[in-house]
Formats: sequence, structure tokens, C-alpha cells
Amino acid sequence: MFKNLAADVLGLSDIGKIITPKDFDKTDIDEYVFQEDGEKIFVVIKSKTDEYCFTNLAFIHLDGNIAVSKKKTLHRYLYKHYPIHHVHIETAGTVDLDVELKFGYGEHEMSIDVDKQEIAQVRNIYKALFVISEKCKDIEKNLHTLFDTHEAVNRMFLLRELPEQVILSLPDLICQTAQQIEQHLNSRRHSIQDYDFTAVFERYL
Repeated sequence: MFKNLAADVLGLSDIGKIITPKDFDKTDIDEYVFQEDGEKIFVVIKSKTDEYCFTNLAFIHLDGNIAVSKKKTLHRYLYKHYPIHHVHIETAGTVDLDVELKFGYGEHEMSIDVDKQEIAQVRNIYKALFVISEKCKDIEKNLHTLFDTHEAVNRMFLLRELPEQVILSLPDLICQTAQQIEQHLNSRRHSIQDYDFTAVFERYL
């Protein structure tokens, strides 16, 4: 009991190490990345029981913290469904041997203990995740603006006073305009909802 307490106080309980890219294929989590579909690993943090992975498309957690069992549970959180937010670092105290990388993803929160000797790499990961969190905010804001604009255009179209000759061809006009509006909406939505953060990771890591 006292040994476990001391380990927690000193930050020794389950400290993670940042895996170098050349060793990604030696991790268990590498087997669960959709490389066939263009998914790419940028960060792997491995502790005694867990593996944490950031790809261009998702945060993946291989959870091995299960009492009296060697089983592990894989959790995959796509950024488009679980946007990253509230990214911060808790630096090591005088007696601590680890720093904590903390962030939210969707309605969940995560804290990863990392060897404080790797603080430089942790800072780079922090930068990448912070920028991703800001981009997730921008995507949501731009989507809201797009849908609000779409609704406004629809209301204008329905309420506009039309000359008699236009009214005579109203069914065709409505059909053509509605299709154009819908096509524009879908095109803009696809361009806004870009949750592939390859460029961000490549910039900071």
C-alpha cells in the first residue's frame, strides 16, 4: 500500500514514453490503424499498461488498465465526432518524474503521464493538439454559419415577390434553384468538414 502511495506521489505509477516513428510498427496499436485508407500515425505514447496514439484522423487508446486481467480494450475517437479541446500541460513538480498532457475529446477527458525527460516532445504534441482544437472550433463555427446562411437563402427565395411571367414557370424555377442551393450546401459542407490534420502534425512534430 505504502509502495503504491509513494509511486503515485512521485509520479511513478504508470509513466509513458514517447515512441519514435521508426518503432511505431513495434507497438500493439499499430495493428489497428487504417493505413489502407490513408490513416497515418504521428504520435504514440506507451506506458506499462496503455498505449495512446494520435493519427491524422483520430485519437486511439489501447486501454490495459483492467484489474486481474491482461486483456486490453481498444477505443477509437474520430476527431470529427470527438473534437479535441481544452489542451494543456501540467509540468513536473520538484519530486515528480512526469509531466501530464491533458485534453478533452468530445465529452471525455484524458490525462497522460509522460516522462519529464521528454518535455520537449510533449511541448510539440501540445502545440499540435492545441492547433487542432482551434481548427475543430473553426469547423463548428463555419458549419453553423453555413446552415444559417442556407436557411436565410431559402426563406428569401420563398418570400420573394416574383413577376407574373416568372410565376407561370415557378415549378421549374423552384426545382432548379432548390437543386443549386442544395448542391452548394453539400459542396461547402464537405470542404469545411476537413478533419484530416496531417498538415498540423507535420508542422509541429
